[in-house]
Amino acid sequence: MKIITKISESREEINIYRCVGKRIGFVPTMGYLHEGHLSLVKKCREENDIVVVSIFVNPTQFGAGEDFEHYPKDMKKDAAMLLEAGADFLFTPSVEEIYPAGSSTTISVSGVSDGLCGSSRPGHFDGVALVVTKLLNIIMPHKAYFGMKDYQQLQVIKRLVADLNMNTKIIGMPIVREADGLAMSSRNVYLNSEERKAALCLSRSFALVYEAVEGGETEVSEVKHIVESFIKDHPHTRIDYVQFVDPETLKPVKDLSGDFLLALAVYIGKARLIDNNLFKVM
Repeated sequence: MKIITKISESREEINIYRCVGKRIGFVPTMGYLHEGHLSLVKKCREENDIVVVSIFVNPTQFGAGEDFEHYPKDMKKDAAMLLEAGADFLFTPSVEEIYPAGSSTTISVSGVSDGLCGSSRPGHFDGVALVVTKLLNIIMPHKAYFGMKDYQQLQVIKRLVADLNMNTKIIGMPIVREADGLAMSSRNVYLNSEERKAALCLSRSFALVYEAVEGGETEVSEVKHIVESFIKDHPHTRIDYVQFVDPETLKPVKDLSGDFLLALAVYIGKARLIDNNLFKVM
């Protein structure tokens, strides 16, 4: 696995393979990797000739008071994990490489970015859209892989790529969970033992929704109350949002008689955790 820090070198190295017809797969990350990230890399390895992974903690998607300065990092461990998973290139640019002096371009994807994390983290998805556009333009992959834990981010990126006629297929991959159901996240490292137990309220709330819907309840307000009460009963929790939305548009659904996505964002101690589940109503 070759580690590259410069855009020019990245283009030169990867273009050699593109010119001889090799399929390029790409997994963008912010590092501090876990099995969720590695599931993307392994799928990318299965479907492509060349696997490129980036590690870049993107400052433009963090708001004031968020954890940009303290986002967990372990580049040595990450590189070892990627080597074992079969990555060919690791792209680790500096902030100055991605955002050179004088950078003033912004990108905004309306609609799917408006609610959920878009409401509670203003400007977040503008930063995501900008850095993803930059990375896809640098790597120019045939396929790029993103986890479905960041469901709204995935929808934003799909919309971005379609609207800008980018020649990259976006692949969404299932959430990878710990044995007890907690969605894997780099931010789980912020949790102490008691907070770690409380964090299970996110994934365990899904069973309550299944039970309510299977029992014939279709009122959003009723099921939302059940979920919010369950989460609030756990210590160290503070709800950012509990939303029932259309899986495609991410607009709130009027009732639970059709397919819907339950999207959660909950502060557990100082960690803001997100999770979601897609409910198929038969």
